[in-house]
Amino acid sequence: MDTTIAAPRTKPAGPPVSWAWLGTLPFFLFVFAFLLLPSLTIMAGAFRNPNGNFTLDNIAGLFQPLILESYRTSIELSVVTAVVGASLGALLAYAITWGGLSGRIRSGVITFSSVAANFGGIPLAFAFITLLGRTGALPVFLRNVFGIDLYAAGFSIYTVQGLILAYLYFQFPLMLLIMVPAFDGLKREWLEAATNLGGTPFDFWRYVGLPILLPSFLGATVLLFGNAFGAYATAEALTGSKVDVVTRVISRQIRGDVLYNPGLSYALAFGMVVILAISIALYVGLQRVTARWLR
Repeated sequence: MDTTIAAPRTKPAGPPVSWAWLGTLPFFLFVFAFLLLPSLTIMAGAFRNPNGNFTLDNIAGLFQPLILESYRTSIELSVVTAVVGASLGALLAYAITWGGLSGRIRSGVITFSSVAANFGGIPLAFAFITLLGRTGALPVFLRNVFGIDLYAAGFSIYTVQGLILAYLYFQFPLMLLIMVPAFDGLKREWLEAATNLGGTPFDFWRYVGLPILLPSFLGATVLLFGNAFGAYATAEALTGSKVDVVTRVISRQIRGDVLYNPGLSYALAFGMVVILAISIALYVGLQRVTARWLR
């Protein structure tokens, strides 16, 4: 009689262990250390008094007229520079991608934009003062050559209008860098197909191009808003105490002078976080509407 011996059963091999997630560890550590932890610290500090007890006094301080005015100024400045910067950046991105400009011009514009988008703070303020200050190169040239006195006509680089000009210097190049890949993602074959089907270039941009680009445009506009809303050094160096934006008010509360109030500075920062969260939520809602158009 033959006897057979059953082979021992082996456990099925599980999926191989992947260590690819370790590559994301620095990113998540960075997000925790410089985004989540500061946000939680701000939220906690906004509702604590100097003794560490819960209080709403810091939040109530946000409704002081001067602080409300600083929020209004910051929001207006951010909205104007975001909308104008987004429009100029998108138009320039279209010109160097679909406008038929030479590769050299495209390369030069992108190179300049890469530098300008990161040129801010005190160097930018000094550059604008040198160019457009009361004794700057352009006002002196116009006054001596053409008899035009910009400052006598009401212009001043040390006002909100001056900040708008300074912020636009780095806002619209940043928009261009974001929108160039989006325009490059549009295939020219789609335009040819629309033309072959009897459509016009206007029809292509209305029904195909713009709906595809709209999420990128809205997202970049929100990014520009946050970029301007959180700026500090340029406003401080260019206008000093003449223009109060929220970041300057926060600085005054934590520098240790007469207005020292760290609790109020936490509340001011918390208000900024809330405003940015609302803008992001608005973007998500608009993106959902846009997604319906693309179906």
